[in-house]
Order: sequence, then structure tokens, then C-alpha cells
Amino acid sequence: MERTIKIALVGAGMFGGDVHLRAYADLQRFGIAGQLARLGLDQHSRDFADVKFELVAVATRSQASAERVATQFNLFTQPATRNPPPPRTYSGETPWRDILRDFPDLDVLAVATPDHLHTQPILAALNTGVHVISEKPLCLDIAEADQIIELARAKNRVVAVDMHKRYDPDHLRIRDDIQKRIGEPLYGTAYLEEPLEVSASTFKWVESSDPFSYVGPHWVDLIWHYYRSKPVSLTAVGQKKRLVRDGINAYDAVQVRVDFANGMSINFHNNWITPADFEGPVNQGHEIVGADGKVESDQQYRGFRWWNAGGGSRTSNNHFTRDVKRPDGSPAYVGYGVDSLIAGMVAICRMKFLNESRDAVAEIYPTAEDARIVVAIVHAARIVRDLNFKYLSEGKGAPVTARFGADGITIVDPHHSGQVFQQIYRQPI
Repeated sequence: MERTIKIALVGAGMFGGDVHLRAYADLQRFGIAGQLARLGLDQHSRDFADVKFELVAVATRSQASAERVATQFNLFTQPATRNPPPPRTYSGETPWRDILRDFPDLDVLAVATPDHLHTQPILAALNTGVHVISEKPLCLDIAEADQIIELARAKNRVVAVDMHKRYDPDHLRIRDDIQKRIGEPLYGTAYLEEPLEVSASTFKWVESSDPFSYVGPHWVDLIWHYYRSKPVSLTAVGQKKRLVRDGINAYDAVQVRVDFANGMSINFHNNWITPADFEGPVNQGHEIVGADGKVESDQQYRGFRWWNAGGGSRTSNNHFTRDVKRPDGSPAYVGYGVDSLIAGMVAICRMKFLNESRDAVAEIYPTAEDARIVVAIVHAARIVRDLNFKYLSEGKGAPVTARFGADGITIVDPHHSGQVFQQIYRQPI
């Protein structure tokens, strides 16, 4: 009896239309077994060697872009040894509703919509018994995160979040080895700076987000993944100078300092205004100082550099995703950017084909419960940032902080005309 995982992709922009699309194309062509050794999950190579994967639907805001993505997917799957129908195309404001109606046997909804539009398709999928693989962040509101978690438990479904920084080989070395050598963590910095193109032209929704909410979750999750220590407080500030020149009312940069229960303090720095002349796709890295040492990890410049006439000096991250040529000339798509998606897919396969419990597979992928910590920090940082931005413009400094604990999330605002302590969420963090 043929065993199949049916996938639908909602959102096919910069990440959905590249990493998700190509990852699912390779799964459709060759299955999952070849990807498992990279994740230490090769014990399942034989279990899932015969499992077929089909991308049955793609959805974007416009019909023209959906058809373009479907055509691109068909090119990625050629020459194919097996020819399932091409993915059906959907468009509109809520295309996932039509997909879930038309494919009652759908297994996975991959959600790669803009950051602030994740919750609706995730909840819709779970309500119909469909597993989810979501782009980061899971959502932007802690109440929505708890709603997703509760429904996923009730429906016994996986919600995997694409936190691919976990799978960077340098980060795996830090997690498994270096962090033990440097002793108890004291403080650190993590930064990811995106090109101006992202905020000024690629994304049309930047005024609904900010650079920390957009890329900060990767580093927040990584620190959580390293130490499993919950946040106890944070402060945040942001700046608006560059984008407003283009008529875009969005933050250029945001800085967030988070203090954790284990005593460490981490500064997260993010912007999306890096000039196009910068030599790499993004500038990124982190460092952690411990009681017995320090680790520095520069993910932008890893020693690979070239320059040529008219092209300037360039660097490239060959670990994130890369093409590996097959004998037939087609490119296999590998890297830690793919690994995160595969980890969630393995969890789904184990539940469907090996009858394993949701709890049993939770250790192998970034869960919604993990993402809850990230969402709590992003949510609180957004409120603190806006208040401090207001007070700085009024010459009152930036005194607002947030506190996390068993009583939820509390905003501490000494300038508030009423209560200094304002609870914005009353469930334990």
C-alpha cells in the first residue's frame, strides 16, 4: 500500500518561494531518507524509504504569483521518475480555507505568510486535523501562541517552527561542546542585520512588523535552545530614521536586552537597512562570555571570500543552503536551512506511519512550546520598545521594562499616569 504525505504551501515570498518550495521539490522527487543523516535521524531511513511526498497546492495573495510558483516547482521536480499532478493554485485573502476544503486528506500545511498572518492558517489547519510547519516567528502575540499550543494538543497534531539556526553546524558544536567548556554563561550579544532591500521593497508589510520581530526570533530561540533558561526581564529601544525618508513608518533597527533565570544577559541587535554595497547577504553572528571562557561565532564571514572586477568583494554562507550537482545535472538542495523543515516532517512521519505519540517525537524538532518563549519575548519587546521610543522623543529617557514570571508578563512603566505595573498577560511564562 502506497504511503504518502500530502503538503500544501501557503505563502511563497522570499522564504516560502525558495527554501520551502525547493525542499518539498526534493522530497517529492526522492523522498526523505537521503536527508536524515544530517539530522542524526538516519535510524529512520528504512522506515520512511518508501514514503512519497506530494506538494498538492500552493497559495499566495494573487493568482498570477501562485501560478508562477507552481510553474517553478514543476521545474524543480524535473526530470522526475514519478509524475504526480502539478500543485493546484489558490489565491486571495484566506486561500488556506479553500485548500483545507478541497484536500480533506491533507497531511501538512506549510505556513510561510508574512509574520503577522501566521495564526489564522495555523488554527484552521489544526481544526481540520492537519499538521503544521510554520515559518518563524510562530506568531506575534503570546495569547495566540497559547491558543495554538492548546489546539495542537487537543487535536494531537505537530506544529513545527522553522528555527533553522539550531541546525547550523557551528551552533551544534557550541550546543554540544563549547558551551560546556566556557562555564556558566554571563552575558552575550546576537545580531542579524538584513539588507535595506528587504524592508524598502521586498516586503510590503514592514509597518506591521520590525527587524527584531522578523529575524530576532532565530537568535532568541538559539539561546533558549542552548540553555533552556526562561526570561525574567527585558528592555528594548528602536530607531526610525532611514525608512521614514522613503515614506515607510517602520523601525530601522531594534535593540533588546533580555535577562534570563540562569543569570545571563543577552543583547539582541537587529536592523533591516544594511546598504546593498555590503559584501554578504546579511551580517550576522553571536558571542557568549562564560565564567571560564568565551565563544565567538561569525555567521557572515566564515573565511570564504572572493572579488572580481565590477563585483566588489563578496562573501557567501555556503552552510545555509547550497546546490549539490547530481550525475544528471540537477541540483540537490541541502543545508541547515532545509534541515529544520525536514526535522518537522520526520516528526509527522513518525506519528502517521509508526503510530508514535506527539510527546515521543517532540524532542526532534522546534516545537510550538519552544516558540512560546520566543513569542513572549517578541510580544513584550514590541510594547516596551514603543513606549521607550515615545518617551525618548519627549526627552524622558527609556525607563520602561518588562518582567516575566509565574504571574505572566508585566510592563513596568514609571511614566504611566496610573499604575506603574501593568499586566499584559496573566498565564505563567
